[in-house]
Amino acid sequence: MPGLSEEDVDPDPISQFLSWYEYAPCDAVALVTASPQALPSGRMVLLKGVDKSGFVFFTNYGSPKARDLAANPRAALLFFWPPDRQVRVSGWVAEVGRAESERYWRTRPRPSQLSAWASRQSEVIESRTVLEERIVELGSRFPDEVPCPPFWGGYRLIPTSVEFWHHRDDRLLLAAPVFEDLSAGVPADRAAELDVDGCESQSALPR
Repeated sequence: MPGLSEEDVDPDPISQFLSWYEYAPCDAVALVTASPQALPSGRMVLLKGVDKSGFVFFTNYGSPKARDLAANPRAALLFFWPPDRQVRVSGWVAEVGRAESERYWRTRPRPSQLSAWASRQSEVIESRTVLEERIVELGSRFPDEVPCPPFWGGYRLIPTSVEFWHHRDDRLLLAAPVFEDLSAGVPADRAAELDVDGCESQSALPR
C-alpha cells in the first residue's frame, strides 16, 4: 500500500477514506458499542455503504449491538488493513430509511435472505437441525421473492471524528490529523436522522 504523508491527506475525510479503501482486502470492520451501563462490546460487521452522510452496515434489530444502539446511539468503527493501515471512526448512529434497507436487501443472495429470517442473532437454539428446519420452512413460505424482515435493516454511523494511521518500519508512526466535529456534534435527534431517507449510500463500494 502507498505510504501516507501529511501533505497528501485529503481535507475531506470521506474522500481520504475512499482513497485508502480502494486498496483494502475486505469489507470487514470492528464495530464497538456500549450498553446503558457503559459496558463495551465489539464484533466484526461488513461495511456496506459509505458517503458524505456516514458509514452503513446492516443487522438484525434484535441483536445485542442493536439493543446497545437503541439505548446508547454512539459507536466506533475500527478498520485494520494489514500490514500497515488503520482508520478509527467514532460518532452517532441512526437507523437508515426503510427504503434504503430494502434496496440493499434485494441485492442479497436468497440463502442469505432466508438465513436472516431464520436466525435470531445471539439467541441460543436447540441444535443446528432446528435452524436448518426453519430454513426449509421459510423456503416453502417464500417460494419466490423473500421480503425484507421488519426486524432487519441498516444503521448509519455519522462520524464526528476520523483518524488515519500508517505504520512505518522505523516505528515513527504517522497519524494523519484527526478530523473532528464533522457533523457539528450531531444530535437534535441525530440531526433528524440526518435526513437519512434522502441519503444514498454507495452500497457497491469502489475498489
